[in-house]
Amino acid sequence: MAERSDPPRTDSQARQYHPSDERDYIPLGDHGLIGNLRTAALVSLDGSIESYCVPHFDSPSVFARILDKDKGGHFSITPMIPFTTKQNYLPSSNVLQTKFMNDEGVVSVTDFLPRPPMSGSSPSKPLLQWLIRRVECVRGGLPMQMQCAPAFNYALDAHITTLIDDDTIPTDALFESPSISMDLRYVTYTESAGDGDEDGPPNVVLNLLDLSKKGHKGMGVASEFELKEGQGVTFIFRIVPGSPDTSGFWLEQTPANTVPPTPDVEVKQPTFGFSAPSKDSQGLKVDTNVVVPHEDDKGFAAGVAFGKKLSRRAARAGKRPTDDPWLTKELLCKLLSTTNRYWYDWIRKSTYTGSWKESVLRSALALKLLIFEPTGAVVASPTFSLPEYIGGVRNWDYRFSWIRDSSFTLYALIRLGFVDEANAYLEFIFARIRDKNPDGSIQIMYTIHGEKDMEEIELDHLDGHKGSKPVRIGNGASDHVQLDIYGELMDCIYLGQKFGKPLAYDDWVLVREIVDYVVEHYNDSDLSIWEVRDMKRNFTYSKVMLWVAIDRGLRLAEKRSLPCPNRNKWLVARDTLYEDIMNKAWNKEEKFFGQSYEETDVLDAAVLIMPLVFFMQASDPRFLSTLKRIMKSPEKGGLMANNLVYRYDTKKSGDGVGGEEGTFCLCTLWCVEALTRAGNTDRALLLKSVSMFEDFLLYLNHVGLCTEEISDAGEALGNAVQGFTHVTLISAAYNLSRTMHDMHEKSA
Repeated sequence: MAERSDPPRTDSQARQYHPSDERDYIPLGDHGLIGNLRTAALVSLDGSIESYCVPHFDSPSVFARILDKDKGGHFSITPMIPFTTKQNYLPSSNVLQTKFMNDEGVVSVTDFLPRPPMSGSSPSKPLLQWLIRRVECVRGGLPMQMQCAPAFNYALDAHITTLIDDDTIPTDALFESPSISMDLRYVTYTESAGDGDEDGPPNVVLNLLDLSKKGHKGMGVASEFELKEGQGVTFIFRIVPGSPDTSGFWLEQTPANTVPPTPDVEVKQPTFGFSAPSKDSQGLKVDTNVVVPHEDDKGFAAGVAFGKKLSRRAARAGKRPTDDPWLTKELLCKLLSTTNRYWYDWIRKSTYTGSWKESVLRSALALKLLIFEPTGAVVASPTFSLPEYIGGVRNWDYRFSWIRDSSFTLYALIRLGFVDEANAYLEFIFARIRDKNPDGSIQIMYTIHGEKDMEEIELDHLDGHKGSKPVRIGNGASDHVQLDIYGELMDCIYLGQKFGKPLAYDDWVLVREIVDYVVEHYNDSDLSIWEVRDMKRNFTYSKVMLWVAIDRGLRLAEKRSLPCPNRNKWLVARDTLYEDIMNKAWNKEEKFFGQSYEETDVLDAAVLIMPLVFFMQASDPRFLSTLKRIMKSPEKGGLMANNLVYRYDTKKSGDGVGGEEGTFCLCTLWCVEALTRAGNTDRALLLKSVSMFEDFLLYLNHVGLCTEEISDAGEALGNAVQGFTHVTLISAAYNLSRTMHDMHEKSA
């Protein structure tokens, strides 16, 4: 086994930033995440919005600087003199705070996407699709610079930028692209100290910013301003009321003035400008169900002008549309308060009382950010194409709902007491089961809207993070045969029955059909959990999960006394599959379970799942032998380095992708949990699991978030934030804490 050493830690928060330097890429781990259960944004340690897709997770990006530092688009707020920075979440919240520090002063930036207050289980007010950045000077004074440079439709679309100033709308910048219009507004203020000598609000003036030399296809805006103690300015970047909802748009590499098509959705005829207003008891409202045409259409400018006229009419009448309220300091303070309260009220429902509570609850808050509230779907990650190895080709779009990832996510949330999310996801997935493929199968993944089409496209015009190409959107794995998903799905349904809504008879019939399908196909080969892109095999992981699918079906039928016409057939299939795995996946010479029936000489960390899903006891000699082999260093035929675990040796196992990758956080945490379960009968293994888990926590970033992988140098790799990592962190902590407590009780 490799000699243990602490990971090389560089305290990124103590790094000094020099604004005069040419800004390079910020490491993947140096970001926090904010969200509103529709979409999410990455905020870098130096105060830049690096990734933001609106209005939904899978919408085209507006800011993607993390994938192209020059033309990807960004929204930055930063001091104009050298500074150090610290970043943290507000307590029990997903509201993020970044502090810029210099001897001359300290400025705080509070970033959030608003959440309305809750009334029962539903929001009491409409959701505002705003990105809010509250900038306050808390000591001394600092010169500040703001740049807002959107790059619409993955930096493919040109846009028109207009600075607007009239007597009803604060000075703002309007960005009009073919697919969506957004604006930037701000409110300045000063906190009264009560001594009569405080300064007034800061002087903030927006100016056009030309970044065309860096590849931008439209003007941005910038402002330089001085902030003194007690002064503040809040910037609001939002979808313009009346701008089309771009959810579901899919990119085609077409000229910049072309609106991308929407697959599997009825395309509405364009409405030029804004539709006629209608009145209700709330006053004047604008119908937002419109499609903005190409910017060279004659009706485009006229429609925008008419929309502004409507806003002025509403303002004169003292009324505002509900999605376009008056911008005041009081409103923005209220939005911050209600958003912070929303997260606090949610996380306090947790029933977790074990060890490592801070990391567990932060992981729960991170997982909540991955839920798409309108449908209950869960995205694997809110980002796309972040590299699994710097300079490599393993760059994938994770803004979709995998059956596998979502099922594990719901397992973790159920363990913490969050059953509403489990019920919502099960409704989403049962809707997908009702729309099975003609052969009775289900897809491995769906869009967050429940659609099946996820065409994979390479964006050659983007440089990729630190030159990691290609940049991909969509996901070609959507039509893969990955039979393991039936096991994860059935385990999720089974747990949902234990802690959530009882299963209706009609849904049980659907479940029976799923198990019947598994029984008919458990001998088939597939591409399995790692989504290899070369050839199908009989992967051990998939076979184990197929066994889980049948086993959970039988358990459901028994515990709920549900009718099961094919019970005997299921029993035979489950037992036959078990024997096949024990005979065909076991490497008798090397004493470990191989990656597949065809390649028993290839070690794969996915087999660590066996005791976690109760396929076999962790104390079984075969599993213990496999576990100990995985825990050897790669040089000695294992998969562990520095207490971190690789998926498999990419040099020994062809996967049709190529390139290198880091250690896999998921596999590391599965190893922790496997050691924990084996530790029930071997205290030394339990102590090893504690040590390994504590080591892993050192790799969480400065705000407790995880990516997918970790490099040899201890740097974060892959899409951020990675749901699967936080899921397994919660599961590992839950079971390790419980096992330690039980062992302590026995020895007391």
